[in-house]
Amino acid sequence: MRFPGVLALVWAVTSAVPAAALDSGSMDVRWNTGAPDCHLTSAPPLQVHRYNEQTYILRESLCVSRRAPFMYLLIGSKRALLIDTGAVTDAAVVPLAQTVLSLLPGSGPTKLPLLVVHTHGHSDHRSGDAQFRSLPNVQIVGTDLDQVKQYFGFKDWPNGSAAVNLGDSQVDVLPTPGHDKAEVSYYDRRTGLFFSGDFFQPGRLLIADRKADLASAQRMADFVRFHSIAYVLGGHIDLDADGHGFGWLGSHYHPNEHVLQMPYDALTALPVIVGQFNGFYTRYGMFVMLNYNLVLGAIILGLAILLAVVVLAIRHLIIRRRENAV
Repeated sequence: MRFPGVLALVWAVTSAVPAAALDSGSMDVRWNTGAPDCHLTSAPPLQVHRYNEQTYILRESLCVSRRAPFMYLLIGSKRALLIDTGAVTDAAVVPLAQTVLSLLPGSGPTKLPLLVVHTHGHSDHRSGDAQFRSLPNVQIVGTDLDQVKQYFGFKDWPNGSAAVNLGDSQVDVLPTPGHDKAEVSYYDRRTGLFFSGDFFQPGRLLIADRKADLASAQRMADFVRFHSIAYVLGGHIDLDADGHGFGWLGSHYHPNEHVLQMPYDALTALPVIVGQFNGFYTRYGMFVMLNYNLVLGAIILGLAILLAVVVLAIRHLIIRRRENAV
């Protein structure tokens, strides 16, 4: 699926903004594709990619969760930052906390402190919180709007920004509501990586509030014009390399999957993309945008009408049979 008009050129750009001051890293990774039959696969439940010495990308297996969310670990000199904790609570299924701690320097009481944050509060981005709650030197930031505003110190939500200091690096926290009212994105000044959660990702954009999402898109387009962006990294991958989706309910198997990383130009084009959204369902280029509350409501209404028709038909058939029997 090609971008219409100017977006075809936008997406074709694969180089980042000139960023000599940024710490470089590698996106040379093949994510596990899951399997048609997950009982026959030996893929690990959690895949870890080392972007560089201070940055790790983690992903739950498609055979564990159809959404296969991504999580990001940034390691500073004074503390580390984990963005999102995935869809699985049980450490026996996905050993997220154990894996994260193994990547942090130090041991025992000298283990580097960890701050756990989220892009938003949907369960596939925070269910792993339970694995961290009893651990020492770990702080978890809540996901509802009041908790987000209070911890990061937002005074004029959704305007402005906040920052998390990791010691030798700083991560900007940017309000991006639209998918969720408390959604935030993160920008790592050291690497130039922009972590966009479900606000922006390769594939399906679930938009609960079109006005808020469009305003967020414009703020982020303005932001990237003045910041060096290496890659935009979202919360999921919903497409194959040809721009086709993996089904409305997701899939345990993603052959020929689209790459995770998007170029900075994609964010500058986002206001144009979201501007095409009709508030219910729109396909524009490779992106499918939908208001999941309205679409779900329409599906439920359609099923209710279908059920009513079936019930009436059965009732009518019963009445006719009784009449014929008399």
